[in-house]
Amino acid sequence: MKSPAQIAAAYEAAGTAKTKLSFRKTFILGIMAGAFIALGGLGSQIASVCAPDPSTGRLISSVVFPIGLFMVLIGGAELFTGNCLIMVPVLSKKATVQGMLRNWGVVYLGNLVGGIIIALLANFSHTYAFADGKLAQAVVNTAVAKSNITFMDGLLKGILCNILVCMAVWCSFAAEEAAGKVLTLWFPVMLFIIGGFEHCVANMYFIPAGMIASSVYGIPAEGLSLFGFIVTNLIPVTIGNIIGGSLCVGATYFAAYLKD
Repeated sequence: MKSPAQIAAAYEAAGTAKTKLSFRKTFILGIMAGAFIALGGLGSQIASVCAPDPSTGRLISSVVFPIGLFMVLIGGAELFTGNCLIMVPVLSKKATVQGMLRNWGVVYLGNLVGGIIIALLANFSHTYAFADGKLAQAVVNTAVAKSNITFMDGLLKGILCNILVCMAVWCSFAAEEAAGKVLTLWFPVMLFIIGGFEHCVANMYFIPAGMIASSVYGIPAEGLSLFGFIVTNLIPVTIGNIIGGSLCVGATYFAAYLKD
């Protein structure tokens, strides 16, 4: 197992390499990551829809949802929230701010495409008909709740979320074997789901899925709109995710282990 200082050095190299990927490869891997996270979200919704109470539902969801990040890290894909850690090689001057922003922009767009693809496939395959339509109602309810979050809640829950997601990515670098990587990434992601925190890439699936399901299944969805998706949710949550990942985790570990 790598020491914390060795993890910092390993991510410094990995983050630098991410900024040098071609547009084509970055975008394709961004789509894959968005789809993987969406599939984790879909699985967590199916697994928890018949839970007897909200706490049990969150616990069940938290066990299933990390499968998405597992596929991202083990399979190889580009996830915006994890890539907030590229701040590490930027601060150590191994990567440029321009390279980081280019990666973030391309990956963010790819993640959005991947999330929407899974939302479309899940809806038009009638996956949400599960449990006599309870799943469809739950999907719409989730989207409505996320589209009506306050700016400050979205920002702060975004910070908390990406501290945990980036810690999952960071800790996975400690392990040399796949089994160790899976174990180290699972628990921080479980905690973010149990806490009910906000992840912009996951929301690229959850909210479009609810918007489409509302139409496909004829379920009323008050306040669910493109404005609620982008302005009310994605903007504050994305800002919070950047703060949580790049500053609270990336910059802090840079200061602790890489700064002279």
